[in-house]
Amino acid sequence: MKYQYISDFFIALAYFSIPVELIYFVKKSAVFPYRWVLVQFGAFIVLCGATHLINLWTFNMHTRNVAIVMTTAKALTALVSCVTALMLVHIIPDLLSVKTRELFLKKKAAQLDREMGIIRTQEETGRHVRMLTHEIRSTLDRHTILKTTLVELGRTLALEECALWMPTRTGLELQLSYTLRHQNPVGLTVPIQLPVINQVFGTNHVVKISPNSPVARLRPAGKYMPGEVVAVRVPLLHLSNFQINDWPELSTKRYALMVLMLPSDSARQWHVHELELVEVVADQVAVALSHAAILEESMRARDLLMEQNVALDLARREAEMAVRARNDFLAVMNHEMRTPMHAIIALSSLLQETDLTPEQRLMVETILKSSNLLATLINDVLDLSRLEDGSLQLDIGTFNLHALFREVLSLIKPIASVKKLFVTLSLSSDLPEYVIGDEKRLMQILLNVVGNAVKFSKEGNVSISAFVAKSDSLRDPRAPEFFAVPSENHFYLRVQIKDTGIGITPQDIPNLFSKFTQSQALATTNSGGTGLGLAICKRFVNLMEGHIWIESEGLGKGSTAIFIIKLGIPGRANESKLPFVTKLPANHTQMSFQGLKVLVMDENGVSRMVTKGLLTHLGCDVTTVGSRDECLRVVTHEHKVVIMDVSMQGIDCYEVAVVIHERFGKRHGRPLIVALTGYTDRVTKENCMRVGMDGVILKPVSVDKMRSVLSELLEHGVVLES
Repeated sequence: MKYQYISDFFIALAYFSIPVELIYFVKKSAVFPYRWVLVQFGAFIVLCGATHLINLWTFNMHTRNVAIVMTTAKALTALVSCVTALMLVHIIPDLLSVKTRELFLKKKAAQLDREMGIIRTQEETGRHVRMLTHEIRSTLDRHTILKTTLVELGRTLALEECALWMPTRTGLELQLSYTLRHQNPVGLTVPIQLPVINQVFGTNHVVKISPNSPVARLRPAGKYMPGEVVAVRVPLLHLSNFQINDWPELSTKRYALMVLMLPSDSARQWHVHELELVEVVADQVAVALSHAAILEESMRARDLLMEQNVALDLARREAEMAVRARNDFLAVMNHEMRTPMHAIIALSSLLQETDLTPEQRLMVETILKSSNLLATLINDVLDLSRLEDGSLQLDIGTFNLHALFREVLSLIKPIASVKKLFVTLSLSSDLPEYVIGDEKRLMQILLNVVGNAVKFSKEGNVSISAFVAKSDSLRDPRAPEFFAVPSENHFYLRVQIKDTGIGITPQDIPNLFSKFTQSQALATTNSGGTGLGLAICKRFVNLMEGHIWIESEGLGKGSTAIFIIKLGIPGRANESKLPFVTKLPANHTQMSFQGLKVLVMDENGVSRMVTKGLLTHLGCDVTTVGSRDECLRVVTHEHKVVIMDVSMQGIDCYEVAVVIHERFGKRHGRPLIVALTGYTDRVTKENCMRVGMDGVILKPVSVDKMRSVLSELLEHGVVLES
């Protein structure tokens, strides 16, 4: 009884302490959803404690009041106990769901912890990748890139060995090219068809391989447990357009092999983030190698381009020197050939005007004909040379187009009348009278083409027609490169020269405009041509932005030469009133130069004698000198004309002209100065005009040409045509 008494006391004390703790819990907890349940549970415990406390008085004799209190306490305790039991039946499922959510939250928390760990690992991996990428791509030298990759991977991952196997030139083997520790015999090769290599090359992920595989035997055998080994492929650039030192020209996709080994005798294994790091670094190495390949190729291309530029510059200089040398040679040869031709033609023309037997006259005419042909050949060769090197330019000016055609007709008719050919000229009514273009070159084209028509026609007629080309007739399928662009400021002149001559075969037509080429039919006629005339005409027409071609139905059926050139239209209303000088009248042969005092300056004795002979034959009083000082000493007001050879060596003939101008002052009181030269370049003519000369005569000179020059000088005070 004593022990029960003590036990009930402590049970009551414990029961009374529990509500105090529950009250503290409820007060401190702001989120607990079942506070009323705790209050009810606290009442149940208090009643239980009260029951045990009242029970202390029941061990001895007790009064009725104690029994009533005890009975009441037990009844209340039973009531509260039943109510609490019923309540717990309802709240236990909720408490269980709370527990489930708690477990779920714990799992989520664990998962978040793992994800945070992965993120931290990725951040660490990214940091290592950035560091490795910076080191790898800090240079564009492929050897440095590969060596840096091995060193940085070895340091970051604490590797025992790291190696790179590169494909050989044949592509059939892998060669050990780079190692981390420098203790391996670099240069070992393994077949590229090994299963382990095919396994690695077949995926873009890191592959764990056996430490005993051929590509993993990077250390000498020993008594140790090798560490884990992984391998990854390194894509190489498609090198079909790059040949980089000893790398092969790869037409298909190839790979290098990177092998990484953990330290031996350690329990360390590869982690996922380390494998990811290796994969990323392999891709970065591939990118860096591609950049290095492009840089090496661009540097090689730059060096090659510099070499080519140096070679081209040298070739350009050599070509310019060759062109200058050729031009100088042609100029000298042109002058040197024209000087003897001047003597031959001049003396032959003088001889032709003497009393000769028919046989002698035939010989002299043959000499003149051959000499004129040689002079034409000299002109053609020089013109062709200038056309080919681009130094010949058109002399653009305003001229009378109708008068030019009539002059061509007057020059051709005497030749045609000898062969009893009838020559006609037809000019359309809408053809402008005055145009802008190169009059001299257009006349050269017409004389050449019309001359060919007369030359190769034995009978019949030659017709010349000229009209403004319509837009629909400008396109020619034979010349797709010719593209005419109509404009208000210019028009296209179409000229057709039709003859009844020997004709041309269709296969010979394309060769007519080639240098030194004639058709078989023309060659058999022994025409004496050089094959340069039409070639030069084609180039002149091209300079005038035109097109020339020949049509013929065959041998014996004649031919038609057609050309189109671009000419300008004078823009002002008074353009037609420009100071044109009409051509010389045909009665120049009747003019007399008896007593005309002429001074001739020429250092060449033969040329000086020939020029004097021509002038003397025309009745002139001729004085000849061979030097500058002698010319300035001899010239007086009585000399009406001074003819000087401006190609005299060591003598500045332009200075002589300037001194004569200064000495005699006004034009009417000084002699007319004419240059005699064998040079046909524009610079010579411009220099003569610049110092005030009144004309330029081109060698060779015949009697008729000298007569024409003197007539122009006396009538107009200037030589209109050289």
